[in-house]
Amino acid sequence: MKIGPYQLRNNLVVAPMAGVTDRPFRQLCKAMGAGMAVSEMVSSNSLLWGSDKTRRRANHDGEVEPISVQIAGADPGMMAEAAKYNVDNGAQIIDINMGCPAKKICNVMAGSALLQNEPLVARIVEAVVAAVDVPVTLKIRTGWDRESRNAVRIAKIAEAAGIQALAIHGRTRACGYSGDAEYDTISEVKTRIAIPVIANGDITSPGKAKFVLEKTGADALMIGRAAQGRPWIFREIAHYLETGEHLPQPEVSEIHVVLMEHLKDLFGFYGEDTGVRVARKHISWYTKGLAGSAQFRHSMNQLQSCAEQVAHIDRFFSELGANNQRLVYTEDEKWAA
Repeated sequence: MKIGPYQLRNNLVVAPMAGVTDRPFRQLCKAMGAGMAVSEMVSSNSLLWGSDKTRRRANHDGEVEPISVQIAGADPGMMAEAAKYNVDNGAQIIDINMGCPAKKICNVMAGSALLQNEPLVARIVEAVVAAVDVPVTLKIRTGWDRESRNAVRIAKIAEAAGIQALAIHGRTRACGYSGDAEYDTISEVKTRIAIPVIANGDITSPGKAKFVLEKTGADALMIGRAAQGRPWIFREIAHYLETGEHLPQPEVSEIHVVLMEHLKDLFGFYGEDTGVRVARKHISWYTKGLAGSAQFRHSMNQLQSCAEQVAHIDRFFSELGANNQRLVYTEDEKWAA
C-alpha cells in the first residue's frame, strides 16, 4: 500500500494506542514485520508541547520510515498548528484522531466525539491538510452509536478534503471495546471512496486477518491490542497472507529474548523510574498464558528497579526453558478457510 510518496513494505499497520505505541514499541513491531506504525496521539494544545510526555511522543530518533504521528483535538486552527509542529519535529505522515472512545477525550469533543459534528469534521480535516505538505490520514469509528453510523459520510468528507488514507475501527464510540467488531460498514465505505481504506478491530490472528481483508475489501489492516506482548503477530500474518501457511508460535526462549530487548529500549527511552513503571504492563502481556505467570506478574509489580525486573524475568524464563514451551493460540481454528 502507498500513502503519498511512501510505499509500505506490506499492508499491516500498528494502531495508535495511548501509553503503548511509544518509539520502542513502534520500532519493535516494525522489526517484527509491520509495514507502518502510528504514534500514540499528541495533543493539539500547544501548552502541553513542552511536557516530558509530549517530547517523548515527538521523539523519532532512529525510527524506521515512514514516521506517522497522530494528533488529537477539536479546534481546526490548533489542529493545523499541531500538524505543523509535528512535521517540524520529523513526522512524515500526520494522522488525525477521530476514533478514540476515551471519556476524557470525548468530553472535550475530540476523538470519536467529533463524529457527531460533520461540519466540524470537514473544517478540521481541511485545515490540517492545508497546513502541511505531507500526507494526512484519518482514523475513525463507524459512528457515535449504532443508531447513527455515519462512516460513509465522514469518509466522503475526508476524501474531498484531501485525506490520503482512512482507518476505520469496526465499532461505534458507544461500543467502546465491547462486543465483536463489525466489518459491513468498513466494506460499504470501501465501495464508496477511492482512497485506501484500513480495517481495524479484533484482528487477532492470521486467519482472522485474511477473513477481514476478504470481508471488507480493505487495502490494509490495522492491529492494536493483539500486538500487546505479541509483536510477532505481524510476521505471522504477513507470512500467512503471502504463503497460506502458519508459522510456528515462538518458543519461550525467543519470547525471553524479544522481551529483554524491548525492556532495554524502554529503560533507555524513559530512564529508570518511568521505565520500570511502563515495563510492568508489557511484561504482563508477554507472559500471559505461560505456566506460573500469574504469580510471576504479581511479584513483578512489587519490584522498583530495572535490575530487579531483569533478574526476575531471567529466573522465570530459565525455569520455563527446561520445558521448551511454545505459546498456544487456538483463535485461527474459528477462521480456517
